[in-house]
Amino acid sequence: MATRLGSRLGGSGDDFVIMQWTAEVGDRWIAPMHVHHEDDEAWYVLRGTLGFRLGDEQLEAGPGSAVLARRGTPHTYRNAGGEEAEYLLVMPPRIASLIEAIHEPGADVHALFRAHASEILA
Repeated sequence: MATRLGSRLGGSGDDFVIMQWTAEVGDRWIAPMHVHHEDDEAWYVLRGTLGFRLGDEQLEAGPGSAVLARRGTPHTYRNAGGEEAEYLLVMPPRIASLIEAIHEPGADVHALFRAHASEILA
């Protein structure tokens, strides 16, 4: 499953960053199960359906739905529908920096997560 970055609002000097993403149809998790030890992360679904694991809970969110992963909550997500999903990812600059870094060729993903107060769990 591929994801594409769209627009971005905010940067390193701001309190939060909003990124627009599109997730293609597929039955794979977009991110590995992970946790942010010091930061919250949220999604707002514009189109399609996203599926989430938040700790032991599993849920689906359609257009107009928002999901919050509070700091310390293991989480992951995927496109859970039969069409592209478009969504906004709302996060602090530290998570935005992590996302940019892990998409660089040759990135040491585990080390980058640790450097951004986060951890891959699976």
